[in-house]
Amino acid sequence: MGEEEKLPKEIFKRIRHIEIASRKLVENLFSGEYHSVFKGGGMEFSEVRRYQPGDDVRAIDWNVTARAGHPFIKIFEEERELTVILMVDASASGNFGTASKFKTEVMAEICATLAFSAIKNGDKVGLFIFTDYLELFIPPAKGRKHVLRIIREILYFNPKGSGTDINNALESLNATVKKKGIVFLLSDFDSDSFEKSLRAASKRHDVIAVEVSDPAETVLPDVGLVALIDAETGEEVLVDSSNEGFRQQYEKEMTAKNSALVKLFASNGIDHIKVRTDLPPVDPLIKFFRKRETRLAAGR
Repeated sequence: MGEEEKLPKEIFKRIRHIEIASRKLVENLFSGEYHSVFKGGGMEFSEVRRYQPGDDVRAIDWNVTARAGHPFIKIFEEERELTVILMVDASASGNFGTASKFKTEVMAEICATLAFSAIKNGDKVGLFIFTDYLELFIPPAKGRKHVLRIIREILYFNPKGSGTDINNALESLNATVKKKGIVFLLSDFDSDSFEKSLRAASKRHDVIAVEVSDPAETVLPDVGLVALIDAETGEEVLVDSSNEGFRQQYEKEMTAKNSALVKLFASNGIDHIKVRTDLPPVDPLIKFFRKRETRLAAGR
């Protein structure tokens, strides 16, 4: 009996639904775009050839040159196999959504689309799940069965922690994944300072920040007295959302927080994808791929 057949029927059905939807997106929307916007993990040796005027003397293979009696240089080609790392925030704030889906569900859909794009191109996919702990690490591998396990873990993993420590997660990434990878960091980024570890990760890896938010986190609806509960700490505050001044102050603080996040990513050369629970996640993904493809084509 296969692993899929051992899953409870409702879990298998949900994972299968995400797989079908993601595969359709990959076939219809990302064909030819995924691989063109990422560089390989480095340069690998291809062959040696005889030195020609104008070649870089630093590329001379002195061992072959000594045997042949005339200079040869090493030729390197870009390594095309990519390693995609999905870093998923599983803190308690992910179990929030005033629209049709929770943030955790949106993250799972995005990860599924990226993972199926990766394996379609023969690349490896790995997974970090984190809260204020490193909860789970699945080493990069290929294949449909591996991707289905990743989707299942994102949807149904039961974390020990409830908070968010992006700094610790990035430090774990930097210590664990030595080879250059394409790192998608999915979170609502409700975390203390993580700029230092983010900068270190961006020097080694191609880091893309995927911010998943809910509209109620930006604009507070007018629903009278309401208890605002911090899902990560359990702290509860009773507020009057019908007070226009309070709503304006709330929006002002959320706007400032968002501006600081945008500035942080821009200053470290990190692409930033913004996704909301009330809108299809595929649109921001397509925009990201096409914008990046245009930028690379322009040589910037």
